Amino acid sequence: MARSRGKQGREARESVVESVDGGLAELIPDRDRPAGWTLLVDGAPQSHVDLDDPAHLSFEYQRRIGHVLDLAADPGRPVQAVHLGGGAFTLARYVAATRPRSTQQVVERDGALVQLVRTALPLDSGARIRVRTADAREALAKMPDDWADVLVADVFSGARTPAHLTSTEFLTEVRRVLRPAGTYAANLADGPPLAHLRAQIATAAAVFPELALIADPTVLRGKRFGNAVLVASALPLPVAELTRRAAGDPHPGRVEHGRGLMDFTGGALPVADATAKASPAPPPSVFR
Repeated sequence: MARSRGKQGREARESVVESVDGGLAELIPDRDRPAGWTLLVDGAPQSHVDLDDPAHLSFEYQRRIGHVLDLAADPGRPVQAVHLGGGAFTLARYVAATRPRSTQQVVERDGALVQLVRTALPLDSGARIRVRTADAREALAKMPDDWADVLVADVFSGARTPAHLTSTEFLTEVRRVLRPAGTYAANLADGPPLAHLRAQIATAAAVFPELALIADPTVLRGKRFGNAVLVASALPLPVAELTRRAAGDPHPGRVEHGRGLMDFTGGALPVADATAKASPAPPPSVFR
């Protein structure tokens, strides 16, 4: 096993391979960025981090969540943020870099992964980021009402979102923790026939009055498996600006909202705890 730690790790640029609770974790150095690392768990890419430039978001879906975070409050204003799913803490690092003095809670179930990331890719000591090792839903239930300005869900067990994080009961807890003007963003993954994605939109619509979806057009057309970012709030969303930013990404995304988004669900019904299922597993070709 090769292990890198702190500054020494940056110089050595050796991969880190270690068993964690969720499988085999690998931290692979980014050959194009001197302080960049990609985290994989059982071969599935989970996060990318640039320790020298935490405002850099490499993964397509993380860039889209970054747009949501940028528009969640006035530029640079500190926020209170919750991140369900830790990975390499990419989005928490992003908020700390773009919104200094923000207060953040990260919830990651895999304690061994948390320790690996803390050791190999340490957080800035000045960042107000608290990391808790717990189940996302159980941790959410213990959070106070009206606490968060923004709540991000990016939880995968292997490459699938656990069933108990896909229901109206879960999203009701999300809305309770959000402030009245708060914003929710979720990383969803699905492929043809998009049954999971359509049901997740219907589920969110049962809890939040305002929704938008950001995704690659080929994913929305059911042509391939991929990620989509669902955005929800009690108040109108900055759809025009989200659309402009998503269109300007290296891999341009499309934003669906309003009637078009509801039509996209195709009559799918909201998901309840009693009927919830994990998101579909991606085909092996996705990570080749």
